[in-house]
Amino acid sequence: MATFTTIRPPVRAAFRALVDYAGLFPPAELPLAQAAREYQAARGGPHAWMLGRFIVPAPLLEAAAASFAGPFSVIVEPTADAFHDVALLRARIPAVEALEIPLKTSVSAMRERLSRDEVLNVLGALEADLTVCGLRELPAFVEIPRAAPWWNLLPETMDALARFRFAAKLRCGGVTAQAFPSVADVAAFVGAAAGANVAFKATAGLHHPVRRRDALTGFTMHGFLNLIVAAALASRGQDEPLAQALSEEEPGAFVFDDDSLSWRGRRIALAELRRSRDDVFSSYGSCSFAEPVEDLAALGLLPAQ
Repeated sequence: MATFTTIRPPVRAAFRALVDYAGLFPPAELPLAQAAREYQAARGGPHAWMLGRFIVPAPLLEAAAASFAGPFSVIVEPTADAFHDVALLRARIPAVEALEIPLKTSVSAMRERLSRDEVLNVLGALEADLTVCGLRELPAFVEIPRAAPWWNLLPETMDALARFRFAAKLRCGGVTAQAFPSVADVAAFVGAAAGANVAFKATAGLHHPVRRRDALTGFTMHGFLNLIVAAALASRGQDEPLAQALSEEEPGAFVFDDDSLSWRGRRIALAELRRSRDDVFSSYGSCSFAEPVEDLAALGLLPAQ
């Protein structure tokens, strides 16, 4: 990739408000006060246009809001009581802008399969609880477990999310090798989301722009630039090579010019890239904001500081 002294429009379109700050979570696991300071420093820095919301678990929301003004994306358990508690806090904390809701692995013990109707029932109950608590107007990213009961019904689950106007959330890594989904799993998720017109965010494991093996842990990590390209291609239909785009490990295969992003001859025009970021791949959670900024600068996509 060539080095530029200015930021090209497709670069801004690709990375605008892309990084939701998750400094409270592994592997960083910073104390709240330190995470708040880092987030506020980034909000005042030259790359603030890339920064999204501060991700906070519901039990820490009140303390976080006492430290700084947000905006917040709140991780909340899928129970009426938990929603009610967040709703009470939101009456005093208007900077709560989104919810992230992890579904339970199964609706009951020992279940290995769910029916389409059961998926609709679970998500319908979730929608009803949010409505009763007055939280329904907030964007809600529902994390789909990478477990048999849900993953076996991924297209049906995405259709149900679309029916109830939910967004989706994909976990791309963690602290063990098993926490990292395969390229095939990520491609299936992205394709199903785009096919159902469901926006999604990602979290965990996306430490670098391009897929790579981490020398320290030995884990092969997905890249957020790979995911941006795959989301844009998925919007075009089922014939696009999502798995190949997600598998790409050569940074030079991704080319930004004045009005497009290209990957191995597939050109994504600026308007299409903007639509994909607006309608498909919303953001991703990262415990570091400095790391993706530094990586993008090293690739010549951001001016060196």
